[in-house]
Formats: sequence, structure tokens, C-alpha cells
Amino acid sequence: MGLLDDKRDDLEKYEFMMGVPRGRLAVALDLLTDALILVGQHGVYCQSNRQPGKPAMDLQIILDAINSSKELISSAMEELKKS
Repeated sequence: MGLLDDKRDDLEKYEFMMGVPRGRLAVALDLLTDALILVGQHGVYCQSNRQPGKPAMDLQIILDAINSSKELISSAMEELKKS
């Protein structure tokens, strides 16, 4: 069973409430948020040696990429909402 099979109910709910494109983007945002939480938790245990109190550099890069992706998806959702 794939991840989308697990999110099928959410996907159907969001597609019904927001339309197909925005609903799919909303589920993608949920998945990115879940990934962000997991990476953030992992960052608690994998601290940077050079920057105490911060996650390891690879985790910082992953966190930045996920946050940027979320911003891009949010802006796409806003554009779809306008049209």
C-alpha cells in the first residue's frame, strides 16, 4: 500500500472542498508538513558539530527545501484560487 492510498480519504475530501488541483496541492502540503515534522524531530538528535543547537547541515538543507516547497505550493494554491 502506497502513501497515497493512506491519504485517499484526505485527497477525496480536499478535492471535493477545493476542487481537484487545489485539493491535490493541499494533500501535498500535508505530506510536506509531516516530512518537516519528522526531519525536525530527527534534527533534535543529529546536532551540528560546528553550530551547536542547530541540526546537522544535511538536515538544514532538507528543512529549507521542504519549507521552500511548501511556500511554492501555497502560492500556486493562491493563484488557482484567484482564477
